[in-house]
Amino acid sequence: MNEIALLIAATLSAGTPLAVAGLGLLINERAGVLNLGAEGMMLMAALAGFAISFHTQSDLFALMGGAMAGALFSVLFGVLVIWLNTNQYATGLALSLLGTGLSAFIGESYVGKKLADQVAFAIPGLADIPLLGPALFKQHPFVYFAIALTFALVWFLYRSRAGLTLRAIGESPESAHALGYKVRLIRLAAVMVGGALCGLAGAYLAVVYTPLWVEGMTAGRGWIALALTTFATWRPTRVLLGAYLFGGVTMLQLHLQGLGVQIASQVMAMLPYLATIVVLALISRNPEWIRVNMPASLGKPFYPGS
Repeated sequence: MNEIALLIAATLSAGTPLAVAGLGLLINERAGVLNLGAEGMMLMAALAGFAISFHTQSDLFALMGGAMAGALFSVLFGVLVIWLNTNQYATGLALSLLGTGLSAFIGESYVGKKLADQVAFAIPGLADIPLLGPALFKQHPFVYFAIALTFALVWFLYRSRAGLTLRAIGESPESAHALGYKVRLIRLAAVMVGGALCGLAGAYLAVVYTPLWVEGMTAGRGWIALALTTFATWRPTRVLLGAYLFGGVTMLQLHLQGLGVQIASQVMAMLPYLATIVVLALISRNPEWIRVNMPASLGKPFYPGS
């Protein structure tokens, strides 16, 4: 019983950065912008968050700093692809490589540094419930933030005027422009919000989840978050569930090793990425289903007045 509670708790914690980053990328893609630079943004934000936490001993400042780093990094991407109409795929890959290399260079002095001990969180009363208490109610507040963010995004996209405008721009920026909407500015705002959420996810990894800084510490989570948006057919609740699925696969390998299951550690480490490939392969068998759900202008440049 205790092992199940620990596995559930670990799944929620491991899936949270994937969910937050995936939701950020979903906002980008709903506006018609494909950002392949999530890995680089998460690494830069992880470094920024770790450095701020190391010098201030404040998780809140660290998460805010990570969000700001992700947002600022995404501005560079936004200006290039929205105003200069560079190729979104190539620009995103370049951003990812830049973030990976720059974070490794700047963060070299922080390798091996130790953060202050984390404060234990628990919801009074609920945390004492057998099984459910340790599994669900002893999480870091950021875990609950990810769940709340998911439902807030559902309301925003499907119930608010701003959300409907964002989706309209993702479907037909030319029509939205003809109606008087500032397509480029709205897309830049979406890219910045998406970058800030990727930054939050990266900072959470370095400050709360690990907590440490090493080169390449995101370990491909930015790419998994990108895959999640397709897996979820651009729906927030499915992004959250998909994140927990991948988080569960990640934690399962560690729990199996702890239980003494004799499987090579390299094979166990491959499980989350193998699951990503399998899911994408299954989804790609029905391209019409993806085409129906995918924003029509995703990855395409917009030329005002053309």
